[in-house]
Amino acid sequence: MAGRNAGRCFVGSFTSSGGRGIVVADVDPRTGALTATGVIADPVTDPSYLAVGHAETGPVLYAVSEVAPGSVAAYDVAGPEPSPLGEPVLVGGDEPTHLALAQGCLLTANYGSGSVSVLPLTGAGRPLPPSSVLGHTGSGPHPERQRAPHTHQVLPDPSGRWVLSVDLGTDAVRVCALDALTGNLTLHGTTTLPPGTGPRHLAFHPSGGHAYVLGELRPAVVVCRWDAVAGVLQPAGEAELFPEGIDVPVQPSAPVVAHDGRHLWAGVRGTDTVAVFALDGSGEGAELVTAVPCGGEWPRDLALDPSGRHLYAANERSGDVTWFDLDTATGVPRPAGALSVPSASNVVFG
Repeated sequence: MAGRNAGRCFVGSFTSSGGRGIVVADVDPRTGALTATGVIADPVTDPSYLAVGHAETGPVLYAVSEVAPGSVAAYDVAGPEPSPLGEPVLVGGDEPTHLALAQGCLLTANYGSGSVSVLPLTGAGRPLPPSSVLGHTGSGPHPERQRAPHTHQVLPDPSGRWVLSVDLGTDAVRVCALDALTGNLTLHGTTTLPPGTGPRHLAFHPSGGHAYVLGELRPAVVVCRWDAVAGVLQPAGEAELFPEGIDVPVQPSAPVVAHDGRHLWAGVRGTDTVAVFALDGSGEGAELVTAVPCGGEWPRDLALDPSGRHLYAANERSGDVTWFDLDTATGVPRPAGALSVPSASNVVFG
């Protein structure tokens, strides 16, 4: 594996569909271009979502294994050659689709079992068995996708006081409290969204006062006010991805907010586009500006590079990661390049 340049990223993939595992790539700091430098030698099955944290010894890469029973793996990425931090650890749930770090713990959203798991971390960043598994309850109107809870995302709020879990199966976002001493996760409150929304992921405005929930089953962005003191998420409006309707099946995937809070991007599988929204100064108004081709097929994930000047799309079915230069005034992405990554699912920087 080649040595590091100014930046580095990691690309998850579905090994059950031809993916190579976790691809490592150097990032050109000027152009945002990716150059593959290797693959982590012992990937878990279907490392579909990744996260980078910082332990006492340096940066650590975490990967879910989106199978049943689900697990997570950790890799020391402080040097040029990533190395495993012990064996993968079972999360106490099935098909984890997302993971995040909060208060010294690793959290996973377990889609198959409709739960959130909390795994304490050692000083070196190695995950331990779950200290808490919080199960969701309920269902939704969709006859196939909403028969039971399906937790799709878990993340801390910008204040670090709360943990939010997005449940596609129950049309809900749950706000939870995490006890950093015991690793116990408890339900604080539930925000119910319009029936059939099928919320997949949310992203916060950089001000911390608003969040944008992207529906997978109903193509709309639900704009919510966020009260970090009370831990309350309140829907305030909606912005449709297709105001005039759409005649092909679509599954919106990932929302991303610009570092300056002026734009929101959303990946749309089915039309294979990136929708561009303009956000007003308060963060509460969202207006669809345009949609541009994602440069591939089935954009499962979008990501901004640390500079905020380049947007990346992990296109699962075409097997590539495409990147775009961003017009800071209009927010419109301009195609800039592509890297072949079979069954690509997620891009993280670190």
